Amino acid sequence: MNVLNRIPLLWLAVIAGWLAVAPVWPEPHLMEKLRMLFAGTLERPLDVFDLLLHASPLLLLVWRVLRWYRMRKIHP
Repeated sequence: MNVLNRIPLLWLAVIAGWLAVAPVWPEPHLMEKLRMLFAGTLERPLDVFDLLLHASPLLLLVWRVLRWYRMRKIHP
C-alpha cells in the first residue's frame, strides 16, 4: 500500500491519461479492447494484455484518489 502512495499523483494522472488515449488514431486501444470485452470477442492473449496495459494506470489512479479521499475524510 505504501508503494502506491510513493507514486506522485500528478505523474500517475499523466501516465493514466496518456495510456487511456494511446494511440489516438484510428481509435484508442482502451476503447477498442473494452468494446471487444463487452461484445465477447476479447479472446487472444495479446488483446487481454493490451487491455490490462492500458487500463491498469487508470485503475491505480482511481484507487489512489479514493484512498486519498477516504484518508482525508478520516483525518481532516
